[in-house]
Order: sequence, then C-alpha cells, then structure tokens
Amino acid sequence: MSQITAFLGKRPSWSEQLRAAGRRVTKQRLAVLTAVETHPHSTAEAVLEAARRELPALSAQAVYVVLGDLTELGMLRRFEPPQSPALYETRVKDNHHHAVCTRCGRIEDVDCAVGHAPCLEPHWNDSQKPMTIHIADVLYQGMCQDCVAANAPELRAAP
Repeated sequence: MSQITAFLGKRPSWSEQLRAAGRRVTKQRLAVLTAVETHPHSTAEAVLEAARRELPALSAQAVYVVLGDLTELGMLRRFEPPQSPALYETRVKDNHHHAVCTRCGRIEDVDCAVGHAPCLEPHWNDSQKPMTIHIADVLYQGMCQDCVAANAPELRAAP
C-alpha cells in the first residue's frame, strides 16, 4: 500500500475537498498534501523532498504550483517566520498562532490566545478607520525548553 493510499484511508476528505473546489484529484496534489500533513511547518523544498519519496519524478515547479493553488483554496496555510522561507501546514481555518525558537528554529502551534477567532481585538484610535478583523496572525518568539536546557550555563553567565 502506498503512503498516499494509507493516508487517504486516514483522511478521505482531501479528495472531497479538491472536488468541491473544482479541482481534479491528482497524484501530485495528494503527494503534496500528504507531505505537508506528515511534515507540518515545511518549506517548499522540504515538501518537494518528502513528496518525491512517493513520486520520484515530481518537479519543483509542480510542487510550487500545487502549494500555491492549495493555499489559495484554503486547504493549506502559508506563513513566513522571520529569517525563514515560507512554511506550509494543513492546519487551516482555526486562526491558530506559532511559537518559534530563536535558537534552533523549532516551531510549535499555539491555540488562540484569548477567546474566539480572531483572538485579539485591536484598539483603534480616532485617526484610524477601524476594520472588521477576520484573522489575527501572532508570532511568539523565544527559546524552546531543549535550547534553554542545553544553553543553561551560557544563559546564567549573561549580564
């Protein structure tokens, strides 16, 4: 059984979502979805590498086109942490946030900070024209526990 077939048994909605969006269900789209689902927060290059395990002849151009199309459809989410190329994930439509370790680059999903989406209510001053907010994109930056533990002596020595 191929990875795609096994994955479809777990999550049959990919095919349904593609068809509902007027897209054909192709091996390329399923390979990209599988790669992003099994390796969340991946760059396009990492998605290409993972998808090529299933489809060795898959081109980089095809992956970029599929990533763009699936992001536009709302089946993938693209986000850009500082000093990083764009990253992709299949967790969409819940307005979650991300925490990035500034040492090792590890990324964790963080649920909405307060209340329901969009999580944060902006304060508008009198000179601004308020907007209806649909999404709040919060990026937490700090050090993960592994980096803190590995760098504990160095961190204690800092002024």
